[in-house]
Amino acid sequence: MNGLQGTMIAVLLSLVSAAGYALAAVAQSRLASSSDGGRGALRALLARGQWWWAVGLNAAGALAHVAALHYGPLTLVQPLGALTLVAALPLGAYYARRRVTRAEWRGALWTLAGLVGLIAVTGPATPGDALSLREALVVAAVTALLIAALASGGRRHGGLGSRTQDGATPGRGTGRGVRDGRRVREGRVPGRGRGLGHATASGIASGVGSALTQTLTAALARELPGRPTAWWQTTLIAVLISAFAVGGLLLSQTAYRGGLAAPLAVVNLSNPAAAAIIGVALLGETFRAGVWGWLVAAAASMVAARGVVLLTTGAGPLPVSPNPSPVVASGQPLPSSRTDEVAAAPSPAPAPLAG
Repeated sequence: MNGLQGTMIAVLLSLVSAAGYALAAVAQSRLASSSDGGRGALRALLARGQWWWAVGLNAAGALAHVAALHYGPLTLVQPLGALTLVAALPLGAYYARRRVTRAEWRGALWTLAGLVGLIAVTGPATPGDALSLREALVVAAVTALLIAALASGGRRHGGLGSRTQDGATPGRGTGRGVRDGRRVREGRVPGRGRGLGHATASGIASGVGSALTQTLTAALARELPGRPTAWWQTTLIAVLISAFAVGGLLLSQTAYRGGLAAPLAVVNLSNPAAAAIIGVALLGETFRAGVWGWLVAAAASMVAARGVVLLTTGAGPLPVSPNPSPVVASGQPLPSSRTDEVAAAPSPAPAPLAG
């Protein structure tokens, strides 16, 4: 096989990988919009076939990405992987039966440009070593604390852009909204700000999982820095990789409750950023082109941040609930039998004005 054929196969596999990740993200987003986020949400999620389709699509995307790296260079495959966002945007809009807004397209292009710029300079100038076992455990512990902080911070503050599940306008201090002249209970979904926190945690988990995978590969080849690892130490690294992989998947599932495009963009940005930080801090790697590489990385980060802002503010409406529950003046929901009566009852005629 000549170089041209290998490059074509790498491009094809990269496109397949991007399509797999995009379809998985759309499936996760649709599942997230139909979930109430209660205590039994995870159990209900695992019982749905659509969730396992999303898991399978993610796995297929990862396998296609690894295969593409076998046939083509990292500098070609990684930027093509950024097309996941461009593919997911129209797919998500199609299933939501709406059009992609101009702001979303602009945000996607800004984010894509920033992501490609980051990927272009974050590769190691020289191949780095794998993490030692001690470094791997420290990185895993620090990452777990960071992920916990990001997730709990979203729960405390609720996030930006929260709205009622039925599209109603929130009432002041009442926890309810108003729609069509009626007071309705406010079924709040996680705000887009909270979704970005979970998306950041998901990308970090995936990036750290990649670094630990490199460590596991070195351990299996008995090339890990320091003394050779025992079987239980290798098993421990494998367990950590599985935990971060599953955690990243579940965190992205939660992030998509606040939308699709902006959380997906943040996941794709924080993943290589986390891997780059580990490489620079622990593996002696550096940005390509020296000081200019750092400047390009900073500029690309600003461009990508601009894209995320556009995706957040220009996103289409969140999914709505078709049957809002009316609320009586006391603030308590009516029983289902009375709900139909209220809906069917005619509105009282306005009283005549006095003299």
